[in-house]
Formats: sequence, C-alpha cells, structure tokens
Amino acid sequence: MAKQYAVKCIYDSIDNNRKKEILVEKVPGSKSITNRALLLATLAKGETNLEGVLLSDDSRHFLECVKDLGVDIEINGRSHRVNIRGCNKVIPKKKASVYVGSAGTAARFLAATLGVSKGIYNMDASEQMRKRPMAPLLDSLKALGCKVEYAADGTEGHFPFTLVSNGFANDSITINIDKSSQFLSALLIAAVLSPKDFIVNVEGSHGMAYIDMTIRMMKQFGVSAEKSGDKSFVVKAGQNYHGQKYIIEPDASAAAYFYAMCPLLGIVVQVPNLHFDSLQGDVNFIHILEGIGCKAVDDSKGIVLYPPADGKIKGIEVDMSACSDQAITLAALAPFAEAPITIKGIGHIRVQESDRLSAIATELKKMKIKVDEGKDYITIYPGKPEPSVVDTYEDHRMAMGFSLIGLRAEGIVIDNPNCCKKTFEQYFAKLDRVIDKLTLV
Repeated sequence: MAKQYAVKCIYDSIDNNRKKEILVEKVPGSKSITNRALLLATLAKGETNLEGVLLSDDSRHFLECVKDLGVDIEINGRSHRVNIRGCNKVIPKKKASVYVGSAGTAARFLAATLGVSKGIYNMDASEQMRKRPMAPLLDSLKALGCKVEYAADGTEGHFPFTLVSNGFANDSITINIDKSSQFLSALLIAAVLSPKDFIVNVEGSHGMAYIDMTIRMMKQFGVSAEKSGDKSFVVKAGQNYHGQKYIIEPDASAAAYFYAMCPLLGIVVQVPNLHFDSLQGDVNFIHILEGIGCKAVDDSKGIVLYPPADGKIKGIEVDMSACSDQAITLAALAPFAEAPITIKGIGHIRVQESDRLSAIATELKKMKIKVDEGKDYITIYPGKPEPSVVDTYEDHRMAMGFSLIGLRAEGIVIDNPNCCKKTFEQYFAKLDRVIDKLTLV
C-alpha cells in the first residue's frame, strides 16, 4: 500500500438510486473474540476448531506466541479457520521466549497465564507496546508468587521482562482496571489454573462490557466466573475449558466504520450476521448512532441502519466508556453535526495505541474544527473541515476513523494507512470498493 491514502470525497456524487438501496458490507471476525478464543482453546482439553478467525497483525502475533509455547496449531488463512489442540491447562514448554508485537490482548492475556503457570518465560513487544501500561497486572502476578525480572535497559512495569513462575501462592488478588479492562479479563481466564477457588477483587470500572464478553466466552468453553458482590469474581476450582467448534462473530469495531457512513452519507447500511445480542460491547455504537438521528432494525440477516429522516446529524453528549474504541469514529462525524458533540468517559484512551484523545483534538484542529479537550472528555463543534494530512500515530483506529471525514470533505489524506494491518488489513481496499459502489451510475 502507498505511504498515503487520499480519500475521495463522494458526498455530493452519490447516485440517488444508491441511497435507496442497502449497502451490505461484510467485515472480518472480531479481534476481541478471536484473541479470547485463541487463549481459551489453548488452555482447553481437546481440540478446538475456530471459524471466522480474524487474521491480522495482532492475531498472528498471538498465534505465533502460542506456537512458541509448544501448542499444536493448524492455520488455514484462506478459509479463516484455526485448529488448536489444547494443552489442558499445562503449558507444554517450561522455558520459552514470546514476542507479542503491538497486540495488547496477547500481551496481557499471555502474561497472566504464563505468570501463574510453572516455568521461565521471556516476553517482549514492539516499541509501541513497550510504552503501554502493564504494571497493574505484573504487580498482581508478583503478589501471586511470580518473580518479574526486567531487562537492564527496560522500564519497570513495561515490556520487556522475564516471568519466573511457580503456580499460585495465593487464592485471591486485587486488580485495578482504570487503565485497561484486559488486566481483569486476563486474570479471570487464567484463574482456571488455580488448585483452589480463586477470587479476583476489582478496583475501577473501565471496560466492563469487555469483562462481560470474557465471562460469557469462558462459560461457552465450560468455565463459570461467578460475581460475588459488586466488585469481586470467583472462579471455582476443578473446572476445565473444553475444545469445540466455535464460530467467531463479525467484528463490531470494524462494522462501526461502515455504519457511521449511514448518517455521514445518507445511506442505508447492513453488516451481515451482526446482531444486538452480540458478545461485543462496540455493538452499542449503533445505539449511539440512533441517538444522533438514525434508525436501527435488527433483522434475520443483521442490523440494518437507516439515516436520519431529515438528513441532519444531531448533537449529543454521550459516555462512551463501554465502547471507547469508537470515540474516534464519532469524533469523525462530529464536524458535520448541527450542534456540538461531547464524548465523555474516555480518559483511558490516552494510554492505548496512541494518546487518542490528544490525537483526535490535534487532527481536527489541523482541519480548523473547534475542539475543547479535557482530561477524560472532548467536545467537537460543527464546522467545515479544511484539507489536511492526517497523522495516524501508528494507530489503526485513527487511520480508519478519520478516513470517514474525507468522504464528505475535500482534501483529506491519511498518512501511513498500512497501520490498519493491526486489525483490518483490507480496510482501505474495501473502502475503495464501497466508494465505487456508491458512485457507480
């Protein structure tokens, strides 16, 4: 792919007949479900056949890590299927080195599992992932008896490090999830390795939709995590994950970019096989789009989204802590709204692939859009975006989200579009096909 992608502004050239049709767009499998399923299948008893697997930079790093730990895996890239012969809670290799790349889920999930296993494991990551927080999880692992050794030239609480693990020294732990809900998900999945009932106490409330996903998927694979009061979970001893055939849902985060085209361009959109009962919290983004004027209907083929009847995007104030990956997507719609849009509850996105709050504000200001940026919120005012080259900060969601602006404003260029490989390799090729569909007379 070229080093830059010039978005074609098509708002005024969409054929009116196309607006009456439904734009049906398939998306890859869910990243969040794929990575959880990979670990659950790895720890399971028996073989798991995964279908609809997302094959991206993140999931490929996860798969390579699992292979490096001695687990038997077969990958069929063409059919997006992966077969995993589970290790039945015992990591085959007692000494190994793994590289997680920029995959936050692989980083947190594997660190937790290896930290409560028995062995010596060297873990490293990309420069981007080395900057992201790991300390709350690593401190919890130390409290459980794992020795964490940092590289001489590294930083405490960050990659790279070595885990010298010897199982569970305690049967309870407290974890703070203000910076990432993945810390809690990681410990819940790994808790099945404990010889005793294991209790996880939680501080913070960020990303509970992802915790719900984790618990539901654990249950699907045969293990219950029971809530105890408001802030604790219990995983009873003696449970096992079981291999099975498992179909992965379409990625709600990827689907959001196409659903966002509905109010942006005044078109009807449907993503096949994505429904409101999805495991994924990002499906709630569609309800946010209803809040700005759209209408959603969940039929047998998937959610259909209709644009605002009056063609106007309404202003809104919304807490997006439950689907914060889509804060960038809503921010891309905001300049075209008839009133300001305020996005709250997103302070934690400052420590994701980039400081996303700052990135949103910086790139919109370059387009001469008025923005108020706070510690955990952003308010974006209506305006006409001026031509700009969007710095993507090596962040796939900045590249995909801000490409939407260029569909309605002239002169928007995305720098380093190839960073989308992290989760959605073919996004810009698919965007080209959508543009062709909508403008073909």
